[in-house]
Amino acid sequence: MSTSPSPTESEQFAAAVAVANLPTLLMVLVQMTGETRWLQPPYRPSRAVGLGDNDNGGLPPEIQTEVRAAALAALIAWRAGRPVAIAAPTPEMLVEMLSVSMGEEVPAEYGRFTEELFGYRPLSERAMAVPEGFHVVVVGAGVSGICTAVNLKAAGVPFTVLEKNATVGGVWLENHYPGAGVDTPNHLYSFSFCQYDWPMYFALRNDLHGYLEHVAAQFDLAPNIQLNTQVVSATYEETSQTWQISIVRPDGTPATLRANVLISAAGIFNPPVRPKIPGLDDFAGPAFHTAQWRDDVDLTGKRVAIIGNGASCMQTGPEIQNKVESLTIFQRSPHWAAPFPQFRKPVPDALRFLLREVPLYQAWYRVRLGWTFNDRVHSTLQKDPDWPHPERSLNATNDAHRAYYTRYIQQELGDRTDLLDKVLPTYPPFGKRMLMDNGWYRMLRNERVTLVDERITHIDANSVHTADGQAHPADVLVIATGFDVLNFINTYEVIGRGGVSLQETWEGDNAKAYLGTVVPNFPNFFTLYGPNLQPGHGGSLIVVVEMQVRYIMDVLHQMTAQGLGAVDCQPDVHAAYNDRVDAAHVNMVWTHEGMTTYYRNTRGRIVVNSPFRNVDFYEWTRAANLAEFNVEPRAQA
Repeated sequence: MSTSPSPTESEQFAAAVAVANLPTLLMVLVQMTGETRWLQPPYRPSRAVGLGDNDNGGLPPEIQTEVRAAALAALIAWRAGRPVAIAAPTPEMLVEMLSVSMGEEVPAEYGRFTEELFGYRPLSERAMAVPEGFHVVVVGAGVSGICTAVNLKAAGVPFTVLEKNATVGGVWLENHYPGAGVDTPNHLYSFSFCQYDWPMYFALRNDLHGYLEHVAAQFDLAPNIQLNTQVVSATYEETSQTWQISIVRPDGTPATLRANVLISAAGIFNPPVRPKIPGLDDFAGPAFHTAQWRDDVDLTGKRVAIIGNGASCMQTGPEIQNKVESLTIFQRSPHWAAPFPQFRKPVPDALRFLLREVPLYQAWYRVRLGWTFNDRVHSTLQKDPDWPHPERSLNATNDAHRAYYTRYIQQELGDRTDLLDKVLPTYPPFGKRMLMDNGWYRMLRNERVTLVDERITHIDANSVHTADGQAHPADVLVIATGFDVLNFINTYEVIGRGGVSLQETWEGDNAKAYLGTVVPNFPNFFTLYGPNLQPGHGGSLIVVVEMQVRYIMDVLHQMTAQGLGAVDCQPDVHAAYNDRVDAAHVNMVWTHEGMTTYYRNTRGRIVVNSPFRNVDFYEWTRAANLAEFNVEPRAQA
């Protein structure tokens, strides 16, 4: 039985409402009271500029005061026991509310996708009656593996997760270099089924890893996870319709597991890549990759050189710049970076209270982030064939983005105009991964920092040598050259039907999968964060993974319900889908000839990024169509 809030709690609500995001608060007010007048003028927020939260909605002070007062009254009444008037808005109403909240029209097709971001669907809604002995093996206990495990457990499917590390977390366990963090807002970079009390808007590594440990603990996944267990290979056995999985146990002994279904959640950000630079192994001091950061190496007063200038360097450099004697950064090509006003910005305690205590507020805050960071810019990344400046941009909007980011870079560099030619990309914005600026350009103004854009020729015991004949002394060498992302599932061997190898099928760096998830001749095998699934135009990878997992769970539901022992994607379905992927990429920014990018393989084909909108992928993965699969009845045990 609910009771009225205590005086202290009422004060907390009042303090929270006073600083709450007004467009979010408006939507909470509508649902709690059922009064749709709040969706009409004069209460409609204006459109946000950039990626900001638009906290006051651009509304006059007197309207803001009226909304906050009404919202506070509604929250107090709700806390005292009054039910939410509109507990589950229809998809049509959600689109209307989101459009008002964002100050711009959201297409009607986003209704169901928005509903999914809310997390309205209970995990246990599709519990399965699995046959005796049925078992699923998941490789990896990072973001994808944990998401899969939670869903399997809710459905009552027996499973085992194999994890090579000593605890869960994947990329957020392994990457603990200074400044490591996420460039997607936390309230979006989190599972729809498990929100969290985030201390910052964009969390650093420790909080991200803590969240994943929290999810694993909340859903009691530990009994199903085998840690310190290395997967060596997986081979499909056609007679029994099972996968034979060779592993090395924590004590070093080999073993074999049998599974009806194999799900790869190994991710693409491993293993780390070391550049092939002559003399790299001759360096006398500590030399290590950012993904293998050595906490035992004190950088204080040291001459530090960083090879590479991508995301990990952009996070590490500003973090260590004032600790070192000197910092020399070797850049292969410049990146675009967006303003990052919420970098290191804590979520105020009053707002944390509101986000924690009012699930509806957190849901709407998350949904608004979803619109801002998901598909909003997708249409601007298409090439305009009539655009007169294709060498620098794709279209008029992309050119405006170029002008905006250029002004920002100039502003951040200040009087260091000598750096502009080094740091200003010549290719269109979004051509490479768009980075978030956490003080990179201001760091370059530091007299201790040198940015080198000459090619490295070789390395000796104590220096990095460049093509201009310069030797750059260093005591510590940090390698920030990323990961082998083009060769998917490269940490263990996968052998499918007829002895065919997955790596041979994918021709090394030319991976393809239907919906980024299934591959012909590999029955009952699913890959998470597979080919062409990275939301390069924006969005949360966790949202994509949840869509994939929902699709896989529907396949398993149909398998168990129909007595099927094997499902295998049809080659023509697979081929047609990947033809669509390639055709869509032809018109997108990542095929622009003006830059190199890790999205593209040696053939020039985009294998990492998705060319599709998140809402499209959501609709395609809402339910599995087994007519697209070759299916076999379950073999007799």
